[in-house]
Amino acid sequence: MNGLDWPGLMRAGLGALGLTPREFWALTPAELKLMLGEPRAAAPLNRARLAELARAWPDRVPEERKEGDDAGDGRTGRN
Repeated sequence: MNGLDWPGLMRAGLGALGLTPREFWALTPAELKLMLGEPRAAAPLNRARLAELARAWPDRVPEERKEGDDAGDGRTGRN
């Protein structure tokens, strides 16, 4: 047994969430937990977390990048 409470998950999915059996069985357990508001599920990325990640992993700008270069590869976008 994999430790999942299938009867409880089915009651929650089919009852509380109003899923059809087809929709319920198409979900992964992780997706179902997320829909049910599993407290240990990863929170969506918010602006503060994005800023934290940007500080920890900053983009590197090549030295040869020129002003007005949107692509970052030396091209100015002009043909």
